[in-house]
Amino acid sequence: MTSEKEIEQKIIDILVEDFEVAREALKPETNLFTDLDLDSIDAVDLVVRLQRETGIKVNPEDFKQIRTLSDVTKAVSKLING
Repeated sequence: MTSEKEIEQKIIDILVEDFEVAREALKPETNLFTDLDLDSIDAVDLVVRLQRETGIKVNPEDFKQIRTLSDVTKAVSKLING
């Protein structure tokens, strides 16, 4: 079992390292697209990186409705913890 807080921290680390997002800009309600200017290609890159980190196959359909950091955290938690 991995906690949502641990998952959120890993996602934040990925966004900071791979997407050069300022750590202080990342809050649960941060919108990945409007607040961080990520685009659909960035979203795919994030999903690929999350797959590598977790070893879990991510269905892109599961990520279509994701908009915020909190949405990503919940979706990954659901995949990891069932």
